[in-house]
Amino acid sequence: MTEDIINRLLAVEREQEKRIKSDRLAAYNAGRKKHKKQIAFHKCKKKNRWVFGGNRTGKTKCCAAECVYMARGVHPYRKNKKDVFGWVVSLSAQVQRDVAQKKILSYIRPDWIADVVMLSGKKDSPEYGVIDQLKIKNVFGGVSVIGFKSCDQGREKFQGSSLDFVWFDEEPPQDIYEECRMRVLDRGGDIFGTMTPLKGLTFVYDEIYLNRKNADDVWCEFMSWRDNPFLNKREVKKLESSLSADQLESRRDGKFRSGTGLVYAEFDESVNVVAPFDVPRAWYDKISIDPGLNNPLAALWFAVDYDGRIRRGRRGRGGNKRQTVCILRTRSL
Repeated sequence: MTEDIINRLLAVEREQEKRIKSDRLAAYNAGRKKHKKQIAFHKCKKKNRWVFGGNRTGKTKCCAAECVYMARGVHPYRKNKKDVFGWVVSLSAQVQRDVAQKKILSYIRPDWIADVVMLSGKKDSPEYGVIDQLKIKNVFGGVSVIGFKSCDQGREKFQGSSLDFVWFDEEPPQDIYEECRMRVLDRGGDIFGTMTPLKGLTFVYDEIYLNRKNADDVWCEFMSWRDNPFLNKREVKKLESSLSADQLESRRDGKFRSGTGLVYAEFDESVNVVAPFDVPRAWYDKISIDPGLNNPLAALWFAVDYDGRIRRGRRGRGGNKRQTVCILRTRSL
């Protein structure tokens, strides 16, 4: 009798160990190595959070984990609740299947799944098809729903629902972004997004990165290869050597770039842009006008100081002097 009880206990322990090993959500950022910027994303209490990152920086994993945290009711840094309803928005159904959906499923144990509603494929092997809704058992006793949407469905397919969260995997069209903001309004839900900025200076650049409206609920972070402690450094170095400086800024660092590239590649916003100040009238010099075609007409005013320089020169590498350019006033007409 005693031996039988011991064997049962050992069987239970083996099953627990097996489940822990298969629980990728529990293992996420729980080892000796930790992705600090992923953790910063989860800790942030803002309602509109974005991660701009290069490829393989860990940005998609952190938002997939965020969705499962919320659906399961086990978020380590937020107040949890049952019966959560959220959307995962991809650019197309194929991209959904291969990227966001795959990442979501990797963090969900089979015994957590209450039901799967498929758009195509079989529900007993959802990873090979396109999921419509994934119903997850919540630890508070309810059932949460993760719905999957694709931007190629059009804005009308994003109407009507009331949501706790929306995750944009890559940058959506602006009309879909605005529609999804309405979906989280009455529940006080969250918008979060992950993207590699390859489309130039889009509305996300203005609204999120620059935060031109000074919205209190906006937060963003950049993730680079150097931020991901799980990448093979040797392979990273080999790939870096094969990419141009422009490609590295986008693919490695997730930096925004003009769609046509910079005319002056040496321009650095942290160096060449200064805080606004009252420009002496005597400095007024030239005005340049860009009539534009697809964009609004713009005018730039330039000023030159008493020494005949736009700004004081600075010394670069090798002792060569370079002038830093400062646009003192800009105005769109």
